[in-house]
Amino acid sequence: MSNTTQTDVLIIGASASGLMCAIEAGKRDRRVIVLDHADKPGKKILISGGGRCNFTNQQVSADNYISHNPHFCKSALSRFTQWDFIAMVNQYRIPHHERDHGQLFCDNSARDILDMLLAECEMAGVDIRLQREIKTIGKEGERFTVETSRGCFQATSLVMATGGLSIPKMGATPLGYRIAEQFGHHIWPTTAGLVPLTLHSEEREKFSVLSGVAVDSVVSTGHNQFRESMLFTHRGLSGPAILQISSYWHPGETIYINLLPDTDLEQFLITKQSTQPNSRVGTVLSELLPKRIPPLLLGREIADTRLQEMTYARFGDVAQQLQRWELKPNGTEGYRTAEVTLGGVDCDELSSKTMESGKVSGLYFIGEVVDVTGWLGGYNFQWAWSSGWCAGQVV
Repeated sequence: MSNTTQTDVLIIGASASGLMCAIEAGKRDRRVIVLDHADKPGKKILISGGGRCNFTNQQVSADNYISHNPHFCKSALSRFTQWDFIAMVNQYRIPHHERDHGQLFCDNSARDILDMLLAECEMAGVDIRLQREIKTIGKEGERFTVETSRGCFQATSLVMATGGLSIPKMGATPLGYRIAEQFGHHIWPTTAGLVPLTLHSEEREKFSVLSGVAVDSVVSTGHNQFRESMLFTHRGLSGPAILQISSYWHPGETIYINLLPDTDLEQFLITKQSTQPNSRVGTVLSELLPKRIPPLLLGREIADTRLQEMTYARFGDVAQQLQRWELKPNGTEGYRTAEVTLGGVDCDELSSKTMESGKVSGLYFIGEVVDVTGWLGGYNFQWAWSSGWCAGQVV
């Protein structure tokens, strides 16, 4: 096999987790080759956070992640923390700022984060080879063999950092899940996460006039709720609050939306009735909400009713409609616009300390391909950094 390239570590995927793993393995003087079918490394990093890369969060805990094994992520997150990555960012003097809920973004461009990772890879002697389509992966004895569209590679350690199925236009494929199954791993069913919700045709048509309107809301389903901005779109609902709840929503379920989370709406209307009895319900509500919302949710008849004609009981109905709006989405926009993939390689079959397979020695799974999915706000990048770092200590 003279035409086969021999190395110590093969990493499939020049992703956030893959590059981090490569850096750490290279620091240990391991010969590392990263293979990716794309023409450039870190493509998803570059488009993240609107091009500014929400690279981590000031507050990170296992509570910010979804997994069939909710304890699995704790080890990696504690061994390489958000503060460790922030220190790396500061070392490179990358200007950044904090937004709501502890989110950290680059001041300039996501390119700063990618350039930092690539500089670290270069210093660690990492060999990144792009435009290599993976054809087959096998293992014989202690060595893995990876056949690509441009050559064959062998290594004693194989790391799958292939990401999930979100944003297929960026090159997402099910390769990581397929390889996991090939080696006997269980895969939890995958679905789109952090994704806009779509509405049934009648509601979609009704609310389409609100497209582009954003409202500070509390959105809930089951035992989970998030307070952030909600955005009306031509297809349904989006914005941070909706993206967050989408990871917990299941088809057929109802979501509950409070459009006025800081207001005692009944008392507000009672007070207005005594001070502005001739005002219409929709008119006074437009002090609190975009004026097109009340007629659509309450109906034109109620919105046009004068306050003096309303009973306290009807005020209660208005408050219920606006502060516990019940809505049953039609579905999601799917992987096309999803930021992450829920489900993936079963954590119970991996080491939480090293990310190594419990079934095949020398095989590792890191990042989004694993059944660990973070909230919106830099948590998925932190999982990539932490899981990649852990695997990089041992591969």
